[in-house]
Formats: sequence, C-alpha cells, structure tokens
Amino acid sequence: MTPTLPMSALRRATRALSRGLFLDRQAAFWIGQVDPTWSPREVRARVVEIIDETPDTRTFVLQPNHHWRGHRAGQHTTIEVEIDGVRVRRCYSISSAPSPARRLAITVKRVPDGRVSSWLHDELCPGDVVGLGAAAGDFVLPEPRPAGGLLLLSGGSGITPVMSMLRDLDARGAVDDVVFVHHARSRDHVIFGAELEAIAARRPGLRLLIRVDDDPRGDGAFDEARLAAQVPDHAARTTMLCGPAPLMARVEQMWARAGASARLHRERFATPRPATTEPGAPVAVRLTRTARTISADGAGTLLEQLERGGARPASGCRMGICKTCTCRKRSGVVENLLTGARSTDPDEDIQLCVSVARSELELEL
Repeated sequence: MTPTLPMSALRRATRALSRGLFLDRQAAFWIGQVDPTWSPREVRARVVEIIDETPDTRTFVLQPNHHWRGHRAGQHTTIEVEIDGVRVRRCYSISSAPSPARRLAITVKRVPDGRVSSWLHDELCPGDVVGLGAAAGDFVLPEPRPAGGLLLLSGGSGITPVMSMLRDLDARGAVDDVVFVHHARSRDHVIFGAELEAIAARRPGLRLLIRVDDDPRGDGAFDEARLAAQVPDHAARTTMLCGPAPLMARVEQMWARAGASARLHRERFATPRPATTEPGAPVAVRLTRTARTISADGAGTLLEQLERGGARPASGCRMGICKTCTCRKRSGVVENLLTGARSTDPDEDIQLCVSVARSELELEL
C-alpha cells in the first residue's frame, strides 16, 4: 500500500514549493535587472561595439552570455530584437572568426524597406542586449582541407561568411594557397576592404582580386572568361561561394560545365521568387490553433501571404536556412521554391518562407 501524507502536511509541502518557485522567479527578475544578458536558458548578447564598414553596412560586435556554445567559421546565427512591441528574428552570417574571448560579430547591410536591418542601423546601440540563436549551418571549410588550394568567391554582402573563414585561417596562420575574389558596386562598397588589403599584404599565401562595377576599365562585373584566365586552376580548388543570386547562378553553371560541382560549396542569402508571379485563384489557408482562415493566391511565399493576412508566425532568415518558420501542414499541397518538390502528404513539416500554396491548406498555426 502506498503511504499518503496527511492533508495538513500536503498543504505545508505545497506552500513550501510555491514559496520556492516565487523566490526563484524573484531571483531571476532581480538578476536580470542587474545583468540583462543573464538568463537561465536563453542565449543573450550585449552589443559592445558598432563599426561602420560602408555607407550602408555596419558590423555589430556581440558579447554573449555563458549559454553561447561558439561557432565554426562560415556559420550563421539568429538575432532576436523587439520592434514596436513585437519580437522579430532574422538570420545573419557570423563575420568574425571563432574567438577564445567568445565574442562574435554580424555584419548587416541596410536593405531598402528592410524592417530589421533598418532598425539595427538606426536604433541598436552599444550596451543594448539582443537575443541570440545557436550557431548553425554547414557552409564551413572541409576539415581536413582537400588538396588543390582554396577559392573564396563572393559578391556584395555575401562576403560575410567567407570573411569569417579568411579571418579564421589568418588567426591560425593557415592562409596557404588561397585566392579571394570579391565583387562590389564600387570601391566604397567593398565590405572589409582595408582589412582584406592588410591580410593580403602580410600573408603571401593570399591572392586578392577585387572587382567593382564602376571600374573605369570596365572589368568589374563578373566574367567567366576573365575568372578562368586569372584563376586557371579554379575547377581544382575547393570553392566557397556566397553572393547575389545572378552571380551564384553563373558560377554554378561554370563549375557544372567544368565537371567541378562537387568542389563548389555555397551559401544563399536570397529566396527564389515563386514561379507564379501573377495572382491566381485564391485558396483558403486554415490555421488550426487560432481558428482563422486566410486567403492565399500563390503570388508570394506562404510566410508573406500569412503576414499580409494579419498572422504573425515565427520566422527568422526568410530564405530557408534557419528553419524558424517550420510548421506542420495537416493537409493540402505546397511547393518548395528551393527544391521544386511538392509536399502532398498530410502531416508533413514545411518551411513557410520558401513554400507556396498549390491547393487549399490546413496548417498547425
């Protein structure tokens, strides 16, 4: 027979437990007032420095709390901030090398009409605290490094993850047979330009090629023949690629023609647009948790259509990387913009930011 406590003893135990939980919450509150980065579970980080890189790009140096587990060069993280009373998340590549001091940096380009990038540029100050996601992503240098040298190829703000790689190699004294090719609008828009020149000056193993669109010689734009002439062994090199979609598409085709696709590693930071650019027949998207129905016409991603309909699903990178917007599709058909695959079976997980509705849907939101 299981022994039972007298009712009075049970009440005393319940009161003691309640007092303990109350005191724990009080302690957490007051510790948070003294140190806003403290949290029993969450990764938070204080902004310790802001660096102007170009007219529209800033680096935010962050000191995370003890929950941060570090990162590998090339990975990304999710930043969470509060804008107009709403918690919003965005995914950014980490531009710094792994550091014993456990600091990290994100480098953010202001995007026209970009809600979060504009807020970070205009509002975030040294001393402020942001939420931080765990480092993630497999856009990292292969270990051990294969033979044949390394090619870092980037355009615009796509330089951030490959700069993390170069900084890591530099810190480890491992800049050996590295070619770095970067494309930018102008010399003033070359992110990390001065640092790149400094690394190239002290590391004979680095060959730096900067291409700018406003070059008076007219050789700024990406050109397959020029790249092949300047880096004749490009197909034999391990290549890390990140940049605008048109640049990446041309590089991918060039490597495919050379039979070198297996040596090309890439990180995308833009979402393909839906194949259907004109609104089609609206379909109903039923949200089971909130008992709402929103109309979607297939002319935008599910995330965009839900937001236009007044829903606020969790999201981060908005390009299919961080998986913050993953939700359960109970029924219906969606198409993945990254892969072209269609999810037709019930009870499948989908990513809202890279999916479009192809039938009426029922989502667990």
